[in-house]
Amino acid sequence: MRVMNRAGLSRRRFVGAFAGTAAGMSLPACDGGPPPSDAPTPPAPATVTGPDAPSATPSGPRPLYLGTYTSVDGGGEGVGTATYDPATGRISGGDVIGGVGDPSFLAVHPDGRTLYAVNEREDGAVTAVRLSDREVLGSSPTGGSSPCHLSVHPGGRFLLTADYGSGTVAVHRIGTSGAPGDRTDLVTHSEPAPGPGQQGPHAHQFITAPDGGHVLAVDLGTDTVYTYRLDEEAGTLTEVSRATARAGAGPRHLTFHPGGRYAYLANELDDTVTVCAYEPVTGRLTIGDPQPTGSDPEAGTNYPAQLVVTGDGRYAYLANRGHNSLARYAVEDDGARLRLLGTEPVGGDFPRHIALSPDGGLLFTANQRSADVSVFRVDADSGELNAVGEPFASPVAVCALPL
Repeated sequence: MRVMNRAGLSRRRFVGAFAGTAAGMSLPACDGGPPPSDAPTPPAPATVTGPDAPSATPSGPRPLYLGTYTSVDGGGEGVGTATYDPATGRISGGDVIGGVGDPSFLAVHPDGRTLYAVNEREDGAVTAVRLSDREVLGSSPTGGSSPCHLSVHPGGRFLLTADYGSGTVAVHRIGTSGAPGDRTDLVTHSEPAPGPGQQGPHAHQFITAPDGGHVLAVDLGTDTVYTYRLDEEAGTLTEVSRATARAGAGPRHLTFHPGGRYAYLANELDDTVTVCAYEPVTGRLTIGDPQPTGSDPEAGTNYPAQLVVTGDGRYAYLANRGHNSLARYAVEDDGARLRLLGTEPVGGDFPRHIALSPDGGLLFTANQRSADVSVFRVDADSGELNAVGEPFASPVAVCALPL
């Protein structure tokens, strides 16, 4: 087992706390108050980041869960909770689910009953919370250090986690109560060699492809996206493919187009995005050429964080940390092309995470350095973003999960 890369962990905290005071490309197809307790079942894990199709705006307040760091100055005390109005976008309330340390990334079970949080610490762990009564169901070690991402396999039986510090990915079986059970596999990204300026692997994301049979791990340290086949009985991983980004790109997050044949990769270190072709049968990903993020190099360093795609597959949005903007792209050629339309200021500082509401009508940005959450209304026809009210204060906001 690789020990924690302290330089890598400090880089994540350092970047978040201190950093940073129309083009297109196509790829051919490859041969790739407290929240209510009765929340309906949300979409499957956020590999495709919008609803399957446009849906009617729900009425009444909806729950919003907020990730933070609890071990830093000004941080939160656990998982933040609030509600939002789907019609107006207004966030209100505010409470905390305690007993969860450094919950920097959140995910929900497909049945909508259990919330999962990473515990981004040297001795990494994942924690489960039952949403009906906010009871902490238990935690389980990831086997690595500094877990920064997790997702639930669509079948609901396994939890997938990425450990940034140790460059490992883990699989946990989910018990009948919803709590994470025994770890069924742990893989270290021991090759290829780390990219320029990196001292080791840094797994940044672990998600399920739309085909359901493959899981993909994005590693910033090795400039590689690894594809595994998950044995849905044993919970074990078998590597089937690797896609290597250009040296020093620092791939961070991958988001699939709803069609399942293309995906979009945010590269943190070289300030680019790339269109990737995906072959569902083999799990093979092909990474395309770098594209602009809409940032201004003369204004300072920018760190792209994450892309989301609307449920109808027509538009994509990228969070730019440093430029403090949302880049807006038109998605063309059935997903094979991104065309940069422009950028929209987030109204906050350092948008670490973005998420669409289940109906696709709102976009939330968790702004780490300004400690707040901004909300935008999404125009379904034009893809334009319109800010809704003032940002909602939330300590060291690093994740926003609207249900």
